[in-house]
Amino acid sequence: MAISQGDTLPDATLVYMGDQGPATVALSDKTKGRKVVIFALPGAFTGTCSTAHVPSFIRTKDAFAAKGVDEIICISVNDPFVLKAWSESTGAGEAGITMLGDAEAVFTKAMGRDFTAPPAGMINRSKRYAMLVEDGIITLLQEEENPGVCNVSAGEGMLDAK
Repeated sequence: MAISQGDTLPDATLVYMGDQGPATVALSDKTKGRKVVIFALPGAFTGTCSTAHVPSFIRTKDAFAAKGVDEIICISVNDPFVLKAWSESTGAGEAGITMLGDAEAVFTKAMGRDFTAPPAGMINRSKRYAMLVEDGIITLLQEEENPGVCNVSAGEGMLDAK
């Protein structure tokens, strides 16, 4: 069953590239007592993810900060090595966007937002969505009807809805 607006965000241990190599973080530690925007997408280095979704949050980061958002987090079903390279190539890391990997799709499945598209080589990937999480509660959740579209889940779409 899919998690909805008003629900508690499922906890998960996600991976990122730390100073000493791959490291983990509990998502609950990132959201407890904080206002966080989380956006999820099908995969690093994929078309819409690279040309629209990540850039939309780079463009809107300051506007979110002005609204009291403490952090913007991108979650993708990828390993930390790929996410580090993608963060560098898109400028997301430099812009202050946190890139976290859901390498086994545990969080994605707990959210009820996984999909599989074998012809595209995508197995257990995340649907495209974004949410505002306040102290672990999902206060706004916007999901795209198609993973190739980035409108309501883009930075601007989230700002317009809040």
